[in-house]
Amino acid sequence: MVDQIVLDVRDLVIEFNTELGVIRAVEQVDFQLKKGKILGIAGESGCGKSVTALSIMRLLPKPISRIVQGQAIFNDQNIFDLPISDMHHIRGKKISMIFQEPMTALNPVHSIGKQMIEIYKLHFSELSFAEMTTAAVRMVEKVGIPDPDKVMKKYPHQLSGGMRQRIMIAMSLACEPDILIADEPTTALDVTVQAQILELIKSLQRKSEMSVILITHDLGVIAENCDDVVIMYAGRIAEKADVTTLFEYPKHPYTKGLLTSIPSLAKGPKTILPTIKGNVPSLLDMPEGCRFAGRCPLVEDICRKTVPIERNMGQNHTAACHLLDV
Repeated sequence: MVDQIVLDVRDLVIEFNTELGVIRAVEQVDFQLKKGKILGIAGESGCGKSVTALSIMRLLPKPISRIVQGQAIFNDQNIFDLPISDMHHIRGKKISMIFQEPMTALNPVHSIGKQMIEIYKLHFSELSFAEMTTAAVRMVEKVGIPDPDKVMKKYPHQLSGGMRQRIMIAMSLACEPDILIADEPTTALDVTVQAQILELIKSLQRKSEMSVILITHDLGVIAENCDDVVIMYAGRIAEKADVTTLFEYPKHPYTKGLLTSIPSLAKGPKTILPTIKGNVPSLLDMPEGCRFAGRCPLVEDICRKTVPIERNMGQNHTAACHLLDV
């Protein structure tokens, strides 16, 4: 059975105007999101994960940013060509997003109930206020928050980090969207709460057959929760594969470096943890060829001079490296 594609991002290029010049934060990014599946996008901070997500939501800051080229096909339409008035009907109702830090995403001067009900006012204006309130309470209860009636009267600062993140999930799923984008949904949460939040997202995703883009820098989270994986480095895609293939047969040197740098209980005490030497290049001073060339242990002259293209490594598995046959 062929998987249905709900979102097809093609050849995405995003630029930002800065005081030091124009930078390309994302370059030639392609990926597909399948119906009812979780796609993980992983990479170091600053690799373009969140910028890619914000572009899909059409929430990139204006006028400093622009989508130079590319498409994001959803329901046979290119999201980037739609008028903003149409995006108002898509955001929240068809494609929803959980932001990194719930304390900044929630309005501190409005109660949780008011912010929940606002979603229903925007997308289900035919409902009465009582019906909106009932729907909001049910949604808060659905994400595992006890005493939802009391929580509706509280303000964001009165809730713990885990509770605020659950409220963000409730708000994101209130309209039963086709796609949920979760941008580092467990940032700043302790390990136990992280596991609860991720399990909640998976549980709700399975029940509604929703498609999820899970953005994270934690490969452990990717391994446990995702069906497919995109590895990004310095604004470009290094490797794409299903989760089993990527972890068992990584091809790109960067992917291999990430996997070997994960701590393991199988190693003896005080074992030195392998690391990827060097730093991610500045977006203002990108190398001419492969962006990983300055840190790659296998680097050759061609890597420094020519940009590698994505090469087919098998079914639904690609990697952008000149040395894959070496």
